[in-house]
Amino acid sequence: MKTKSILMVATAALALSACATSTAYAPAGFNGQRGGYAEQRLETDRYRVSFAGNSVTSREQVEMSLLLRAAEITVENGYDWFSTVERATDRDVRYQTFPDPFYRPYSPFWGPSWRYYGPRGWSRWNDPFWGRSDFDVREIDRFEANAEIVLGRGTKPAGDPNAFDAREVIANLGGRVTRPM
Repeated sequence: MKTKSILMVATAALALSACATSTAYAPAGFNGQRGGYAEQRLETDRYRVSFAGNSVTSREQVEMSLLLRAAEITVENGYDWFSTVERATDRDVRYQTFPDPFYRPYSPFWGPSWRYYGPRGWSRWNDPFWGRSDFDVREIDRFEANAEIVLGRGTKPAGDPNAFDAREVIANLGGRVTRPM
């Protein structure tokens, strides 16, 4: 009986943890996931790249995944470096309400009250807001980063803060993104 209980708790914990994972570094729509990366070739050496995260994917993770995908595209096409021409990160904020599971509407005549002595003698003050919070509001953030990149061969341009060595980006960021299981 004890083993069965432990197994049920472990299964429930595993199911809950699967629901709360950040977007995996994979193509958009991979295994039905909502986000992921996408690219579109604009010219021979020019691409538009994007990465969309879910509500538990941080802005840093989204931007890292975008740079990693840009570096992989660069190497896959036989180039050495890439430069971001346009780059932006969008934040989508939504507010969602959830019913409060502990809400019980109370009688307006019952609740916390205080007695105090004032100029007219003893008085009573009732809290008008007691029992009125029947829902919870949560802010849900989702980030999406996109960039237009230009690919280049040879050594990357010195002094250009928007130019990245593709192999160096892959070496530094490749192990820091969440991969699909």
